[in-house]
Amino acid sequence: MKRLLIRGGGIAAGVGTPVSYASMISGELAKDGIEVVNRSRKGETSFDALRTYLDDIEPLRPDMLLLHFGVDDMYHPVYRSEFKENLVQLIRLARERFDPRILLLTSQTFSDPSVMDAASIYYRAIREVSMDLRCGYIAVHLWWMSYLASGSGDAGALFDECETYPNEKGHGIIASAVVQKIRRLSILSESSQ
Repeated sequence: MKRLLIRGGGIAAGVGTPVSYASMISGELAKDGIEVVNRSRKGETSFDALRTYLDDIEPLRPDMLLLHFGVDDMYHPVYRSEFKENLVQLIRLARERFDPRILLLTSQTFSDPSVMDAASIYYRAIREVSMDLRCGYIAVHLWWMSYLASGSGDAGALFDECETYPNEKGHGIIASAVVQKIRRLSILSESSQ
């Protein structure tokens, strides 16, 4: 059985919902022989991930490492340059020690334009790192926009209190994006063998 490790902040930890995307993908990916382990915690930033790397990531030596930071970094605030460097260091450590497939993902969109502008700074950094270091990239914010543009629901239905932490329906959008990307990667790696 392969192992997917999720390391992130509050959204990845499932703050604000009884059913997080991590638990949703755990059930779905079990069908594909993938165990999902979530080592995410409320309010943690990319600095926390570096600090706890030897406890949270290294001992588990996952086949796939999903890094989900950005929103908590934005609110704490972690400078964009620090955020980007922290992601680079996490990826380099993992590749030097056990070389997993690495996935980076963004988060939801925000209705307040100033908050969305701030989030976009971190989302661009995630995309840049994924391109520079050849990691998988999951643009959750684009899935989110597509869902809203399709008329399937309004943004308010994806949150219970504030836009920082999605509710179960919002986590469903994230789960769909993650599962599709992982299955696509699995198909590509099987066809290249």
